[in-house]
Amino acid sequence: QVQLVESGGGLVQAGGSLRLSCAASRNIFSGNSMAWYRQAPGKQREVIATINSAGMATYFVQSIKGRFTISRDNATNRLYLQMNSLRPEDTAVYYCNKVVRPREWGQGTRVTVSS
Repeated sequence: QVQLVESGGGLVQAGGSLRLSCAASRNIFSGNSMAWYRQAPGKQREVIATINSAGMATYFVQSIKGRFTISRDNATNRLYLQMNSLRPEDTAVYYCNKVVRPREWGQGTRVTVSS
């Protein structure tokens, strides 16, 4: 049973933008803080942005502050990541999941930023 489906990745030039989407099953999404994670080549997966269940509180790691925005639609169980001013170091596979006790990971969506 697929519960997390990420989409929206692709190849973009440095300075460009992408919007990632995550379709989550209700049992994962509803009432939970959600996060975007990424795994760069040769590195471990890391959390980069979180949003609480009401969508009112967000957190971003320093490297993406001011460039990325996280949002959620609780009516459709979707999570979004707006990525602007992309840099080559943003190249990674991006995943969504719960903040606390992440569930089985989806396939992720690959973002490649060329210089």
